[in-house]
Amino acid sequence: MASQDQRQPLVSEGCEGEDSSCEALVAPVLRGGESCHVFISYSSADSSWAHSFIDRLESFRPGLLTCFHQRDFVPGRTVLENMSDCIQGSQKVLLVLSKDFLQSRWCLLEANLSLFRDCIERKPVLPVLLEPCAVPIHLSHLTYLEAWDPNFFSKVLKVLCTPNCHLSSSTVVPFQPPSVYNGKVLLTMSSVDQEDIPTWKTGEFSDLDIPDHLRMVIEDSENYKKAIRMINSVPPPTFCFKNPWVRGGLILLVISLQVPVLLLFVLASVNTHIPVECSFIIIFLMIIWCFMVFILAVNTAYWGKEKGKENLIVMKRRAGEANALLLHEKLLIGCESRTKLHFVYLSLEGCRATFRETFRGSTPPGEKMLHTALLYFSSGYACCVARKHFPFPLPVGTSPGHLVGSVCFCQYVAQRLGQGMWD
Repeated sequence: MASQDQRQPLVSEGCEGEDSSCEALVAPVLRGGESCHVFISYSSADSSWAHSFIDRLESFRPGLLTCFHQRDFVPGRTVLENMSDCIQGSQKVLLVLSKDFLQSRWCLLEANLSLFRDCIERKPVLPVLLEPCAVPIHLSHLTYLEAWDPNFFSKVLKVLCTPNCHLSSSTVVPFQPPSVYNGKVLLTMSSVDQEDIPTWKTGEFSDLDIPDHLRMVIEDSENYKKAIRMINSVPPPTFCFKNPWVRGGLILLVISLQVPVLLLFVLASVNTHIPVECSFIIIFLMIIWCFMVFILAVNTAYWGKEKGKENLIVMKRRAGEANALLLHEKLLIGCESRTKLHFVYLSLEGCRATFRETFRGSTPPGEKMLHTALLYFSSGYACCVARKHFPFPLPVGTSPGHLVGSVCFCQYVAQRLGQGMWD
């Protein structure tokens, strides 16, 4: 992490080298309900850098009103309440990203879903990278500015002095709604018991709380937990060897077959005058015993593998039911394996309209057909989107689907049905 002494010069230099056009910039007019032009959120560990930056902004353009927590938060209110008020009353939001910020302020911002959604959907967000760190996925569609860029200050000033209505085509900060997440993997989840799971069993996934990566898109936590419980509800296979009495009886049977063979083998070893016929019988019995043990082991392994495949199919159907439940959350779950789930952000509104139009006036109606398609195809589709690979090429001349740069759900269903596949 860069030290405070290393960061300070980034904002304390003079205006030499700055774009001269900054002199003509004017702060936008504040509209109803707006009290400042920008709310600047930063970690307390970066306060020295942030205060120098804010002082420079306010001195260079006196009409530009800023808001930040150490000066403008109201005592006696919670941090989230103050953040909500400041974001609601500002035209833009500037986030000073650093490792400290991601461990403190960002967690608070993500925790309040309505606040963060309003922040992303309604207001331009300007991420400023104070030091190299991982940019959160919810900000990955935005062009962030680097604090060590020689033209950093002039770029920030241009954005802050540009009315929001003009930022949609800006090359500095592309202001876009969360539809830019469409087709992105938000989370790959492993089962809690993946290390010691037998071949015939499906993994168990945690439903205690919504993972941090999914809090942005899930409104109803109970729906999420219900969806995970659906996937966890794959019934265990009926396996007679799971019964301890059966296992004990099998062990006794093997021993009862083995002991006489071993006794005959020992007798043959100490008695050199044993008839040749008895030797052949002993060898034959040992071969039979080894063959029985081998057949039993192979059958058990084959049974476990086949049951694992059957349970994965059932698990995918359960994931389809979960996807039908989470459809309004714009979230699809894909079962990559018995121990791994992909959570993909996908809006199926365009595909839903296609289903309605295609099956208009038919029985069953379009909504019912969409629900059926979700049950059978949504898990496989989500896995294909996560892997960025589909098991078929789209025919030449196929019209663009509803997912930019990829195959949409209704195209996937059509292709799989054309191949006679039911995933």
